[in-house]
Amino acid sequence: MPVVAGVDSSTQSCTIELRDADTGRLRGTGRALHPSTTPPVSEQHVSDWWDALRVALRLACRDAGVDPREIAAISVGAQCHGLVALDASDSEIRPVKLWNDTTSAPDVERLLESRPQESWVGEVLLPLNPALTIAKLAWLARNEPENLARVRRLMVPHDWLTFRLTGSHVTDRSDASGTGYFSADQGRFRPDLLGEHVSDAIDWAGALPTVLGPEDAAGVVRADTAAELGLRADVVVGPGGGDQHLAAVGMGLARGEVAFSLGTSGVVFTPTSLPDHRDWSVDYVCDATGGYLPLVCTLNCTKVTDRFAHLLGTDLDGLEGLALSARPERSAVLLAYLDGERSPMRAGSAGVLAGIHSDTSREEVARAAYDGVVQGMVRGMQTLQELAGTSITNRVLAVGGGARSLAYRQFIADRCGRPVTTVDAPEATARGACVQAAAVLHGVTVAELRDRWMPSTLSAVEPRDDTTPGLDSSFRELSAAYDSWYFARP
Repeated sequence: MPVVAGVDSSTQSCTIELRDADTGRLRGTGRALHPSTTPPVSEQHVSDWWDALRVALRLACRDAGVDPREIAAISVGAQCHGLVALDASDSEIRPVKLWNDTTSAPDVERLLESRPQESWVGEVLLPLNPALTIAKLAWLARNEPENLARVRRLMVPHDWLTFRLTGSHVTDRSDASGTGYFSADQGRFRPDLLGEHVSDAIDWAGALPTVLGPEDAAGVVRADTAAELGLRADVVVGPGGGDQHLAAVGMGLARGEVAFSLGTSGVVFTPTSLPDHRDWSVDYVCDATGGYLPLVCTLNCTKVTDRFAHLLGTDLDGLEGLALSARPERSAVLLAYLDGERSPMRAGSAGVLAGIHSDTSREEVARAAYDGVVQGMVRGMQTLQELAGTSITNRVLAVGGGARSLAYRQFIADRCGRPVTTVDAPEATARGACVQAAAVLHGVTVAELRDRWMPSTLSAVEPRDDTTPGLDSSFRELSAAYDSWYFARP
């Protein structure tokens, strides 16, 4: 019976799921770590990703009791935006600047002087920020012009892994739409923007990948790569996609529903049409089925609660217990900008904990840690709600590593005023990549197979009776006060 492999190459690790190609039944999972990074400088080598993929695949096959030669198709999802620059020999020119590398903040300020945010959103449906690939190219032009001159191929992380598998220089709509040089509504790359804002001495058109549709095959695995991985030489490789985009497929997210993805970053997203009115805090990226997936990404999520657990001298279970037992009528409030912030764009900012009294308890500080992260994401959800024009909370899902935490799910339910559910997709990106690989293999649409393989509901957390949905006035006031200080800095 054929098997499909779904890859999730995230900031922290590579996770691979193996599923039955006909039924979607999970057969096995493997994971291998990537080197850790700490912003503002956040870089990895492509070789680290490949080494982790090889280990994760071997572990997944062992877990499933599957011979690698049973794998018929594979698709790759990965962290978005990272700048992979290859030279004429297809070698990595320099370490990859990842999405959460914020060293390009000065370059963003410079680019915004020549083109305002309204224009960026109009051209590429994205507000310019340090996460985007074009900002990292501007950094490269300013700091390492000799390396910029060597660029012959441009990629983002999932493109490189697909390239390593197939030898095809391709991408998909979802990841292309997060680069800052792709007009998603027109379905085309914008080498003119790169020529205007980065350098006019590079053949940008020749360096850009071909954009594939949701069910287009990238090719088959190269013979030498197949031999290295123990695969058959005819394994089909799907177009792949961005991590959140394939996670939406993996969890079965539909119109009128919203997902909170809780990982290193916090992302809230909902499938919808492209709105006429556009907000600067929203990335109007493409989804992995042929539509759009507007999202708001906050830079700090589970690492905030990791840090507060350390500061309070406990582990995550202990922090969760403290937070859930805190008194709701009086609490500290946190702006969770620990490593700067992306939504709203506050490069170089820091976290702020306010509302501290002489008798403030550990429980109240723990509550602020979870609730500060959640309120930042709910602020983004409210923006998406306004843009959609109709309810997006018919179902509220939590996904990602942080979704295992009852505290995160409870505070999201409280702030949304709706039940928060988890589904049987603990590795939603890898699961979505399996759906895509199977769709390409069988010649059906990703959307059709997404619905056919809909994961079951595992849990539902109801909002507490003593809570009021929405943002606290103290959170709003602290945000406004911080913004006044931030923009008044010399």
